[in-house]
Amino acid sequence: MRLVLGSGSPRRRELLAQIGVVADDIRPPDIDETPRKGELARAYCQRMACEKALAVPAREDEIVLSADTTVALGRRILGKPADAGEAADFLHRLSGRRHRVITAVAVRLGQRLWERDSVSAVKMKMLSDLEVNAYLASGDWQGKAGGYSIQGPAGAFIPWISGSYTAIVGLPLAETAGLLMAAGYPLYRSAA
Repeated sequence: MRLVLGSGSPRRRELLAQIGVVADDIRPPDIDETPRKGELARAYCQRMACEKALAVPAREDEIVLSADTTVALGRRILGKPADAGEAADFLHRLSGRRHRVITAVAVRLGQRLWERDSVSAVKMKMLSDLEVNAYLASGDWQGKAGGYSIQGPAGAFIPWISGSYTAIVGLPLAETAGLLMAAGYPLYRSAA
């Protein structure tokens, strides 16, 4: 059974490797990721994961795994910043506050689609201008929901989380393993 990862994220490949899964192919989908007017973060994230899984071309016998991670501050969705200015704005908004990180996972086999999501609470410490500027200069914010990644230098800004660390990074492993097994992927193969 072949597994297609519908994501170009190296973090998702690394997380899958932690549970012994190596995708047979990488096919990042090209979809419009604009939130709909009034769309809430969790519904948006679920929709994105499913749309990504459906947009990946695959044979009937290939399992497609896609995911989406969204940062939500109240009702506001903080996606991937377009530039350093927007990343700075996101970091200043998150500074000293709790926010939610939502990661939805979708697995498709033929016409069947399974989806799960994980919602984690994250607290960011109060950030100084020096910390924000140094982080922006690192470039680590690029392509990251909310303008930061917990597994990079911004990990020093996060004193507390409640939820799934792997979901905050970009792929909740417990949920992902369950979905892969539901689709018939031989996750825990015998070493014999």
